Amino acid sequence: MTSEARHYRIGDVTVTKIPEVELASFSLATLLPGFRTEALRECPDGIAPRSGPSGLENIVLSVHTWLVKTPEHTILIDTGIGNGKNRPSASIFHQLDTPFLDRLGDEGVEPEAVDYVLLTHLHADHVGWNTRLDEDGVWVPTFPNATYMFSAVEQRYGAGLHHEDGRAEAVRSAVNMGTPVRTPTRGTYLDSVMPILEAGRDELIKVDGREVLDGISFVPTPGHSIDHAAIVLRSKGEEALFGGDVLHHPVEIYQPEVASMFCEFPTESRGSRLILLDRAAETGATYFSSHFSDSSAGRITRKGSSYGWEFV
Repeated sequence: MTSEARHYRIGDVTVTKIPEVELASFSLATLLPGFRTEALRECPDGIAPRSGPSGLENIVLSVHTWLVKTPEHTILIDTGIGNGKNRPSASIFHQLDTPFLDRLGDEGVEPEAVDYVLLTHLHADHVGWNTRLDEDGVWVPTFPNATYMFSAVEQRYGAGLHHEDGRAEAVRSAVNMGTPVRTPTRGTYLDSVMPILEAGRDELIKVDGREVLDGISFVPTPGHSIDHAAIVLRSKGEEALFGGDVLHHPVEIYQPEVASMFCEFPTESRGSRLILLDRAAETGATYFSSHFSDSSAGRITRKGSSYGWEFV
């Protein structure tokens, strides 16, 4: 994989891609069960190949963090997989050892300089660098001075699944999305979320579109996870949209009714995907994906009743 950082400008904010790993172990048919191959014909030249070889085999997904520098703050959006995390049920995330923090340092950012960590959801490949092992083998916040912002609903659900104390069932009942087809990777809450709460570095939020920082809001996009959020950034009349896992690969834009194998509540994830595609097309926002390869950023356009994608 390339460790090259990618830089973008949104108003007076700089956005930089900090790569962690690339994953080439998925076929498109595995990632997107039910995907119709004829939808590939609608993709312009370069879309599928730039995200992996043409056809349905061996697509490439990226795992990375978005570094956001505003005039006031240094922010990370999602924190990837992390090093040394015990993930036996998800071998591609198990016991990694990557130079992620060195790559962040190459952009002039040491862990102590991060002011905020914003999390779209609490899946294993979005919260891993929340924590690191200290010299005593204890998981501690990687970014010791940062405030970690994430959904209060996601936190309660993760805690309930971990402690098996009935809270998860209560959250499911409250959100009324039915029975999930999968649950988050076991162990993630224990090593990547709980230490943040124990250190008092968390700020649990309601995902309702209101600003949590100047120009930054968490927009409801549930389905991939129980209270998944897209993060909107506005500056000087320009907009960035950090979509989390509403989309995993550009071809989903051409067949948005298909849910990924990782979506916990597939029906709701389809609805959120259409809402987000509409918003991105209408606003002209730069879309910063969590798993597209190549630049991982681009623009979503509307083509009649369908949508299109262009990398930037």
